[in-house]
Amino acid sequence: MKGIFRIALKLLMNDKSKFTALLVGITFAVFLMVMMMSMFTGILAKSCAPVYNIGARIWVMDPAVNNTISSIPMPDYVLSTARSIEGVKYAVPLYYGGAQVKLKDGTYQSVTVIGLDDSTLFGRPELVEGRIEDIFAENAFLVVKDAEYAKLESPKVGTEFEINDNRGTIVGLARVASSGLFGVPTLYTTFNRAITYIPSSRFTTSYVLIEPKRESDIPRIQREIAKIGYDALTSEQFVRKISDFYTFKTGMGMNIMLMTAISFIVGLSISGQTFYTFILENIDKFGAMKAIGAKGRELVSMILFQSFFTSLVGYGLGVGAASTFMTLAKLRLPEYAAQTTFAILGFALLMVVVIAGISSYIGVRKVLQIQPFDIFRG
Repeated sequence: MKGIFRIALKLLMNDKSKFTALLVGITFAVFLMVMMMSMFTGILAKSCAPVYNIGARIWVMDPAVNNTISSIPMPDYVLSTARSIEGVKYAVPLYYGGAQVKLKDGTYQSVTVIGLDDSTLFGRPELVEGRIEDIFAENAFLVVKDAEYAKLESPKVGTEFEINDNRGTIVGLARVASSGLFGVPTLYTTFNRAITYIPSSRFTTSYVLIEPKRESDIPRIQREIAKIGYDALTSEQFVRKISDFYTFKTGMGMNIMLMTAISFIVGLSISGQTFYTFILENIDKFGAMKAIGAKGRELVSMILFQSFFTSLVGYGLGVGAASTFMTLAKLRLPEYAAQTTFAILGFALLMVVVIAGISSYIGVRKVLQIQPFDIFRG
């Protein structure tokens, strides 16, 4: 079979124009599929950024909440109930809301304000400059130094600003695992300062964060919280809920799915048509091989080898092109959201195998129908 594969490779690569067209079609299809799915994965990761950054094991929230931004304030008894449940190591409140910061030039910039529990500061970010103790000083805030940091005119430690007609002071620069989705800078402060500076309803607790004593205590905690009409979701469940919201209820998932399907159809149509033309132009060679004793299964093996070889080379080029593009984009555009995973690469490979299989089927049918005497008669 090695000789058959060598002949198949020579037939394929000798027709440079058809071989190039096949590679371009599959490479372009893989590039688009990987780009679309990677951008969607990156968007979902950014939408779940607060869950990753704060790191709570259990999040208590109103059942109507479907993402971190649309938090619904809860009454104080939810926190008291959470602290009284057997198996809870500790429970703390979290404020999550928006505000307007007035910059030096008089313009306003929207910010996300996260209020940490005054006693424990649970969920605090890692500081790259300043001291965490200074957050208890008057008007103190921490600013996250990420892609949106420059929108606040890159404040330093000691910089003063105005937030909702109140004076604020930057006492530290922080670093988090992931920046947010909507390009809004993030400020951290204490819970009491957040609810004092930012107008809110009579209820002020956005979330209650719970740390269980043991993993086995989580189901009991969830049942007890459900009895008072609220949800207690693990971080994994909350991430899944947020992902489902953006995938199925915002149109984002459908648009990405449609673009991925179009990419697959483009690659299939280009490779299928080009490969069929390649078979037609080389039909005399396949007929001659059949006349000198090549068996049908050997011809089928040749076609399968040609199709899958081209598809896998195109897959590698497409993944390489997409990875290069995303790397360059992140260097130039810090807010660019794209994240390639093994699942994406596996799905793209599966789609390439499907393209190769359909293209091979088209070629196999044509080759098996030829008769040697038709070739020599012509």
